[in-house]
Amino acid sequence: MNYLHVDSITKSFKTKIILNNLFISCKTGDIIGLLGRNGSGKSTLLKVIFGIEKANFKFQKVNDIIIQKQSKTYRWINYLPQDNFLPNNYKIKTLINFFCDQENITDLYQNNFIKPFLNSKTQELSGGEKRIIEILMILNTKSKFVLLDEPFNGVSPISIEGIKEMIQKKAKSKGIILTDHDYENVINISTNVKLLHNSSLFDIKNKEQLKKFGYIS
Repeated sequence: MNYLHVDSITKSFKTKIILNNLFISCKTGDIIGLLGRNGSGKSTLLKVIFGIEKANFKFQKVNDIIIQKQSKTYRWINYLPQDNFLPNNYKIKTLINFFCDQENITDLYQNNFIKPFLNSKTQELSGGEKRIIEILMILNTKSKFVLLDEPFNGVSPISIEGIKEMIQKKAKSKGIILTDHDYENVINISTNVKLLHNSSLFDIKNKEQLKKFGYIS
């Protein structure tokens, strides 16, 4: 069992406070669904946790190890950004060998979605195809925690169901935090749901609370 603890997260842009003294935790088996309106700071929060966005302040640890440098973050946490990140001119098979945990490579080669594209180069794939492969690759790294920013974006409904199954399977050995505007699928897959509203995080137990905050009608 691994445990990610991040507290006192504060982030501002000039005079505007985006994240105000937030606390979030995630352990092996958790799928934390992060909801919020456009511009509420969801992507910023994930970037701060991963270490590519500097916070005004945060305290972060994994188990009993305090994380002060991004080089330590890489050991424990991996991150799926909103935009496609795989480089062009490389075959998918080559990227899997470079990027993924060696113990998972054989299974990835046999994956029904990836198998047809193993010898394809990144630029030959559609945006949705790239997205699914990126998610599979991120989920099959050695990291103990995964941050997913808009994993369902640009993906067909039938493929979303497959992605949800992948996430649930990998959550048996990882902790996962994800955000997506497809809130129904986020709620459906999450063990805990949080709403980022007015720079603060709120635990959400039902849709009535989302209506109360004006997130849905």
